[in-house]
Amino acid sequence: MNKSVKRNFLVLSLKAFRFALKDERGQVLPIVALVMVGFLGMCGFVVDVGRVYVSYRELQASTDAAALAGAETLPSSSATTVATAYSSTSGNKNAFSGSDSTQITTTLKCISSLSNSGIACVSPTNANAIQVRQTLTVPMYFTRLLGTSSVTMSATATASMRGGSATPYNIAIIADTTASMSTSDSGDCNSTRLTCELQGIRTLLSELWPCASTETSCGTATGGTVANPVDNVSLFTFPNMTTATTQQSYDCSSTNPKIYAYTFPSPAATSLTTMPYTSGGNTVQMTYQVLNYSSDYKTSDTTSSLNTVSNLVRAAGGKAGCTGMGNPGGEGTYYAGALYAAQASLLAEQRANPGSQNVIILLSDGDASATQTQMVTGTQSTTLATNNGLYPSWVNECQQAVTAAQAIALTGTKVYSVAYGAAATSGCATDTGTYKNKPCNAMKDIASSPAYFFSDYTASQNAGQCVSASQPTTSLNQIFTQIAGSFMAPRLIPDGTT
Repeated sequence: MNKSVKRNFLVLSLKAFRFALKDERGQVLPIVALVMVGFLGMCGFVVDVGRVYVSYRELQASTDAAALAGAETLPSSSATTVATAYSSTSGNKNAFSGSDSTQITTTLKCISSLSNSGIACVSPTNANAIQVRQTLTVPMYFTRLLGTSSVTMSATATASMRGGSATPYNIAIIADTTASMSTSDSGDCNSTRLTCELQGIRTLLSELWPCASTETSCGTATGGTVANPVDNVSLFTFPNMTTATTQQSYDCSSTNPKIYAYTFPSPAATSLTTMPYTSGGNTVQMTYQVLNYSSDYKTSDTTSSLNTVSNLVRAAGGKAGCTGMGNPGGEGTYYAGALYAAQASLLAEQRANPGSQNVIILLSDGDASATQTQMVTGTQSTTLATNNGLYPSWVNECQQAVTAAQAIALTGTKVYSVAYGAAATSGCATDTGTYKNKPCNAMKDIASSPAYFFSDYTASQNAGQCVSASQPTTSLNQIFTQIAGSFMAPRLIPDGTT
């Protein structure tokens, strides 16, 4: 090819190339289609990954909730059932969209590090923690194209039965010191029932928080109360006693307080007042309260020993050589008045400590059967007993106590009852209705929740007759340990804690 032909071919080629560059005609749809396929694929991948992330967060949250719910029930044998009820398995409280395939496994644990810090493993489960593991399979949609049809994930949570921050509590303990408490109990502490009762109260005190756990010492107590207390405790008893002799319950003397007939505080009272009793021309003031609210029962939250300087500890028999509360005898059992007295004092204490929670703990065999002569009548006091079956009355005494407790619970006060050797088929002889011959049922209905009803049914008196369905703990010491534990919130702890 000669040079001129080559030159002409090159010129034409350049012109054609420039023309092609300037030509804007053509189709972009194939390119857009390819880009859209990639874009939709990325969106699909993001949607699937987002579903997995959201499902995992919901699964973990429901697992935490299930563990905390189960731990709050411990050491009850219903802990596993309660944990499942708060899980995300189908039909339960924390089920969410897409959680139908959730599977749950619960494991009750006795963790030694918790036991060493005072959170004991007590019956019936002998566990102080619960671990919940949930597994969920999440179906995929867009990533099926890449060969992944589903993703299986799991979440685990472990919760201690207690150990979280304690709410400040005002606690009124009502102790039965009637004649029946002087009988022997070989089924619990191999001593008198009063001795066993006081031992249980000491167990409760050793588990409570006198002040914040961050304080190395609660400091000096004034009138039995330290600065910034957490759990304030007052001690009540029935029968009632004269205000002039209450100190004989804790002054380590061998003399019992002076008692007279039962007197009756007002159900509407919002602070504790004494009640007059007149006999033979002499008038004395009566009370159900042994000691006002105290927080000096321990010198710090972390100590395991009780402070024997405390009058509350002495009343509970916690000082060597000091017998504590005795059994004055002479009166039958009637405790509706003690419930109203305790509630009146709690309302006043709560006003003085805003944000605190009120609690009543009543321990008795439940057999309220005081006679007419053991209650104030005639001109003996300002409020007199009648025979109409309504408070105050020597008829329907167990019903009156149940009515009192249920009214008290409506104010927000938690009412715990501990049936100690209660009978299931005899007692409550003054009752004509629901509770006739059923002290056990009366004690059960006094509790403001089934979880707050306990029974030491191994006691020698009426052994095996009165069993708590939700709290089958049998020993008084374990019962009071469990009650104290319920005052603290359960908390999540690291999985694998030993």
